[in-house]
Amino acid sequence: MAKILIVDDEANIREVVREYCEINGFETEEAENGLVAIEKVKNTHFDCVILDVMMPVLDGFSTCKQIKSIDQVPVIMLSARQEEYDKLFGFELGVDDYVTKPFSPKELIARIKVVLERGKKTQTNSDVMIFKGLQIDVLGRVVTVDGEKAPLTPKEIDLLLYLATHPNVALSRETLLVEVWNYDYFGDDRTVDTHIKMLRHNLGPYRDFITTVRGMGYKFEA
Repeated sequence: MAKILIVDDEANIREVVREYCEINGFETEEAENGLVAIEKVKNTHFDCVILDVMMPVLDGFSTCKQIKSIDQVPVIMLSARQEEYDKLFGFELGVDDYVTKPFSPKELIARIKVVLERGKKTQTNSDVMIFKGLQIDVLGRVVTVDGEKAPLTPKEIDLLLYLATHPNVALSRETLLVEVWNYDYFGDDRTVDTHIKMLRHNLGPYRDFITTVRGMGYKFEA
């Protein structure tokens, strides 16, 4: 049984999320602020953390950073703010998904299930893929750029692996949502675009390996 930590200063939101989680067979714990959440993560392993951004005592971003330093547990952020900067900052901290308020509890449950089903093995003929100075250690899930480890989030690595194992294939945003995030109806094209933007930034001189297919999606060309 997966254990979910629900972190939000609004008791009614915690209650709704808890009820839907328990209906779907998840075990839950709650925390009303970031400091309480951090203490719980220190003492218990959770399979997923649902984390509000705007909280007193300690905001969600700071809480996420500390949680990730303790345990690499998947984190889904909840926020009433929809600015791209907030999402980018969250993804840079290692956030696995970002849900804006008001949200559908059923959609949130679907996203939780997707996060819990991560770990799908990438099919490839080589343990290490080399494209000039870009190296992708498939089994170790480590990406290096000119010998230096690139600071990629787990989802950026998933995205790069899928692109690199389908070279010169034009991949639609919808395909990437299904194959990398494992959902389509609940997906948002902007999720793909945001991660591509971050991935290109972290690939430095090899950012141009990921090309845009106008009106469709992206292609890996090395």
